[in-house]
Amino acid sequence: AKQVISQKVREAERARVHEEFKDRVGQMVQGVVKRVGNREAIIDLEGVEASLPRSNWIDREILRNGDRVKSILTEVRSEPRGPQLILDRRCPELVIKLFQLEVPEVGQGVIEILGAARDPGSRAKISVRSQDNRIDPVGACVGIRGARVQSVSNEINLERIDIITWVDSPAEFVIKALQPAEVDSILVDEESRSMDVVVEESQLSLAIGRGGQNVRLASELSGWELNIMTDEAAAEKAEQEAQQAVERLMTQLNIDAEVAGVLVEEGFVTPEEVAYVPVQELLDVEGFDEDLVEQLRVRARDFLDIREIAELEKSRPEADLQSMEGMDAETATLFAGNGIRSMEDLAECATDELVEMTGIDPERASEL
Repeated sequence: AKQVISQKVREAERARVHEEFKDRVGQMVQGVVKRVGNREAIIDLEGVEASLPRSNWIDREILRNGDRVKSILTEVRSEPRGPQLILDRRCPELVIKLFQLEVPEVGQGVIEILGAARDPGSRAKISVRSQDNRIDPVGACVGIRGARVQSVSNEINLERIDIITWVDSPAEFVIKALQPAEVDSILVDEESRSMDVVVEESQLSLAIGRGGQNVRLASELSGWELNIMTDEAAAEKAEQEAQQAVERLMTQLNIDAEVAGVLVEEGFVTPEEVAYVPVQELLDVEGFDEDLVEQLRVRARDFLDIREIAELEKSRPEADLQSMEGMDAETATLFAGNGIRSMEDLAECATDELVEMTGIDPERASEL
């Protein structure tokens, strides 16, 4: 009876721990280092033990028994020996939570932290925005004589923290994020979400940072891929891209290099631009007359029509797929749009792969 009661008490205790902490995943918790092993440190959280694996320690961090540490609770695992609480001190969320604790304006929502990027133990960048125009978000986070930011830095092993004011313009925000380096110009590619950032030779190492740290953190914070280059490298790349654009237009519109070169120089680098810009814009190009402009527009439209037909053909299911048992026109078209145009293509797909690609019911996918 005593054994059964003890077991039930232990099970109830485990259930209580799981219930108490399962909703706190992602939150910051504070505890005392109970013991330090080779693979992990055991942290006492209000009478409950949690694990801080070595891989989740801040670089060059030394933890000793009795130290008070703040961490992010990342996982609550249900295991036979009881729930395992996993902590992390490397994640960017820890910096955000520490500022919420240290800066009253952040905790009250007057100042918003929109993102954070970290090289744990070395450097971090955070972006901030104020909901009140009278309050400077950077000044509030730094505090009097840097007291607030220093307090956060002390908690994360003296990590250096850059605080950047968030702005709507991605290019302007990247310029701020790369400070103290000075940026000459930025070329934005919306399609690939990348930017070519041009700096002077003297600013190159500063913009990149030690081991690429500065540009990597700025890239993580902004969500854009950043390519740092000098004026000379940017000019070479622009020349190379212009040459590639000339060669593409020569092939697509069946024109000579001279005409293609003029088009690219004037900013017409795709058949769409040649076909659909106002006629006057092409007529304004020096050396272009009405006949040449009309020919160019006709050739551009012909190329676009042929390309559209080819793309339609690619997305059209083959006869064997359409006529196979259990297939209907709608499903066949759906499959073809995902690259499955024939029975042979379908046979090579696994059921789970088919479900993931097309979103159809697993049972129906298996049948087909």
